Amino acid sequence: MANMAHNSASTAPPQVADGVQNGTNTSALVIITILFFMWGLITSLNDVLIPHLKAIYTLTYFQAMLVQLCFFGAYFIVSMPAGALIRRIGYQKGAVTGLLIAAGGCVLFYPASFGGYGLFLLAFFVLASGITVLQVAANPYVTVLGPARTASSRLNLTQAFNSLGTTIGPAIGGLLILSSAGAALGAAAEAATVRGPYLALAAALVLLAVLFAFAKLPQIADSEDAPLAGEGHGSAWAHRHLVLGAIGIFLYVGAEVSIGSFLINFLGEAHIAGLAHADAAHYVSIYWGGAMIGRFIGFVVMRVASPGKTLAVNSLLAIGLVLAASFGTGSVAMWAILAVGLCNSIMFPTIFSMALHGLGKYTGQGSGILCMAIVGGALVPFAQGALADAIGVQLSFVLPAACYAFILYFGAKYASMYAPK
Repeated sequence: MANMAHNSASTAPPQVADGVQNGTNTSALVIITILFFMWGLITSLNDVLIPHLKAIYTLTYFQAMLVQLCFFGAYFIVSMPAGALIRRIGYQKGAVTGLLIAAGGCVLFYPASFGGYGLFLLAFFVLASGITVLQVAANPYVTVLGPARTASSRLNLTQAFNSLGTTIGPAIGGLLILSSAGAALGAAAEAATVRGPYLALAAALVLLAVLFAFAKLPQIADSEDAPLAGEGHGSAWAHRHLVLGAIGIFLYVGAEVSIGSFLINFLGEAHIAGLAHADAAHYVSIYWGGAMIGRFIGFVVMRVASPGKTLAVNSLLAIGLVLAASFGTGSVAMWAILAVGLCNSIMFPTIFSMALHGLGKYTGQGSGILCMAIVGGALVPFAQGALADAIGVQLSFVLPAACYAFILYFGAKYASMYAPK
């Protein structure tokens, strides 16, 4: 959430300024981890709002997935401008800017509750634009606050706290937004249930912006020798493993977000669990909670295990579980799809670090390419929405299974890359 989500800058590879001590690095990592938690919580609330808005405005699945198209489409549209902004104002001010834009997006949910589905989509886009700027500013800290050989491990640790946010988010949304669903309140009253939670989020983001503005963070400077996209005689695109990694990021984020987006409706199917939306939201927390647990485990495992082999094994398990959910019934199908969250755990940070391995001065350009690939979270759910309208929600999960098949190929192909010695 975006799973997704989700990393990185279009800027050149950053360097920690001379004189930064380990204690300062630890404090900075704690602050960045709080930001990971917040955008995880915000992203996972989409999984609650999609079925809520679908019911209010009588949408098809295809129309309901416009939420993810607007949200994750912002990554593709805003990533490069955000990189330029960060180069101009710096990483710390960039993070503050991202927090304030995201807060503005949350505030827009208030007028959207009066104005209809189109205004909700605008609010999602503005909110995601702020998160994109925030990620472009924040993620480079994670990669430089420690040895390069443990970058995958650190990314798994910070992503674990991102998953803590995605675990809590659906439960909060189910309690505050979905608890009155089906109580014959009328469309206007149902839409109004989003106001309080998102205004509270706006206040929290503004507070974080103030704290972040005054925090003592290590100064990080960009290297000057990395070309921008399309400039210079060389290019990150010449590295095959980066190109395949970008496809992997596109498909992974797409599969993770798509599964989360359809979970509530899937668990509401009579032959699966027959759960009301508010009850199903608690199970969405289990899905994201599996990713959280797996990332804490991955923090340890990735110090001794080959990233590629670990990625391949997790992908193979994910394919089996998704297919069991697609063709099974009852509790078997329900728990199979929820268990995919555990398999998702190490995928994003592992693909990310493998794709950037050995890029040298093209690391910054490669990071921007990977960040833009997060647009998979917009397009894959959109495609699954069309598939769900045509063949039903359950069978539409074959699309995420196909996404994991490519990730299996990527992990197996580069199984020996960056293996711990």
